[in-house]
Amino acid sequence: MPDAKGYRIVKLASGAHSVHSLAEGETFHPVVGPVAEAEALYVRQTKLVERLERTDGEFVVWDVGLGAAANPVVVLQAAGRISCAIRIVSFDHTLEPLRFALGQTGHLPYLAGYQVELQELLESRQVAFEKGLQKVRWEVHVSDFPALLISSEAETFPKPHLILFDAFSPAKNPAMWTKPLFRNVFRLLDPSRGCVLPTYSRSTLLRVTLLLAGLYVGVGHPTGEKEETTVAANVLELIDEPLDARWLQRALRSSSAEPLETAAYSQAPLSQESRRGLQCHPQFQHLPNLPIVKSTGLG
Repeated sequence: MPDAKGYRIVKLASGAHSVHSLAEGETFHPVVGPVAEAEALYVRQTKLVERLERTDGEFVVWDVGLGAAANPVVVLQAAGRISCAIRIVSFDHTLEPLRFALGQTGHLPYLAGYQVELQELLESRQVAFEKGLQKVRWEVHVSDFPALLISSEAETFPKPHLILFDAFSPAKNPAMWTKPLFRNVFRLLDPSRGCVLPTYSRSTLLRVTLLLAGLYVGVGHPTGEKEETTVAANVLELIDEPLDARWLQRALRSSSAEPLETAAYSQAPLSQESRRGLQCHPQFQHLPNLPIVKSTGLG
């Protein structure tokens, strides 16, 4: 497909189409496509419909990595038959992928029915609308997300029930996968409001980072070529398959598990401090005391 402003439409192995960023060299929602991936990661495994039905007032969604808007639109579509109020707070450093996608709705049919609302979001950075039984408020913050999290503005964000975390990979965008970033996300959560954070990666490095940031972490549903993804939450009961003793032992031996402290991608075994932090995490408190083993160089 023709290039436009640094993006192009590509056809995936599944037959679906998606947006490819030429500058980043990455395709949004590769392999299975935007709708299938969003349904697997952010709708089914989060029990979105059931949680919406139990929520009084607005159900708040943080959409980290707006891109071409597939994740939040699929969430809205999944909730389409429920009488509910949804507030979406999107974050991205650019709106160009969405601007490009709105000119490609023939290849991106999930956008059908939302073009007017998304165009207003582009122009005004906020939009309010009703569709069927839904009442939706949607805003977008165009900013450097790690810096935004430590600003005074972040304290005013509504506390989320669900975080759609879809940044480019750690190798391409390490600033979005650091331990300080996830600690700031955790700090901004409401301890009395259960919040789920799914994402596409299953790496040991990511899972250790989420745990040491204060979250509980579990095995996420498969999507595309990935047999597992990752789901985190501030409440253990929101995770169906928490990481267990076998995973912990593998992490203690891994050569690529130490969280990123800065926006420089690297791979290293766990430090002694990180090992102790993992073994003291509430998720593993029921386990017998485990030795602080040295790395064997395993990945």
